[in-house]
Amino acid sequence: MQWEHMNHLSGKFIVFDGGEGAGKSTQANLLKDTLEKDGLNVLLVRDPGTTRIGELIRGILLNPDHMEMGMRCEMLLYMAARAQMMTQIILPALDKGTVVISDRFVSSTLAYQAGGEGMTSADIISVGQIAVHNRWPDLTIILDMDTESARVKPKFTLFPNDPDAGVEKDRIEQRSLEYHKQVRQNYLRQAKDHPARYRVIGADREKAVVHAEILEALKSLR
Repeated sequence: MQWEHMNHLSGKFIVFDGGEGAGKSTQANLLKDTLEKDGLNVLLVRDPGTTRIGELIRGILLNPDHMEMGMRCEMLLYMAARAQMMTQIILPALDKGTVVISDRFVSSTLAYQAGGEGMTSADIISVGQIAVHNRWPDLTIILDMDTESARVKPKFTLFPNDPDAGVEKDRIEQRSLEYHKQVRQNYLRQAKDHPARYRVIGADREKAVVHAEILEALKSLR
């Protein structure tokens, strides 16, 4: 990789997405470190979350106590957290030429909530247009792996210093294997339908190998 070629990523919006346990956070952090070493300003965010309001919404969404939540409510809460993050953090950063890397984004909602309560992808995208100010990611990297092989570890906690943190699966993690298999297919369908804005990268390999393939994919981003 020739690092001088990475300056073209200034002001770009890059998303890592995929099923549970695919290594999104690991690869997002690796990319941040690599680009910062190259002299770029980088902002790493997580979706939902990052802002004060977004983190409060995240707690509601992932809390296993809220199992009665309907899919439409779930979708709108994700979009609300996203709208706050776009206004407060992402859009100002992009305007300054910062590379923004997001751990999940609207692509997650299209994978996890599409079909629920009769919602279509078009329904979700129409709400997403409002939430993201029509500023969609320049590239969404789908980290793909077999659902049964995913490294899913419980991660839910309401409080960062809770001694029981990580012992209980969050509300989404607790859903059935069949549900998560459908989520994977929904991700792959997005990439197939929008090949210019998505890349699918096999995640069931050494993290350095996956990282190298991600850097190669970013070379062509203009």
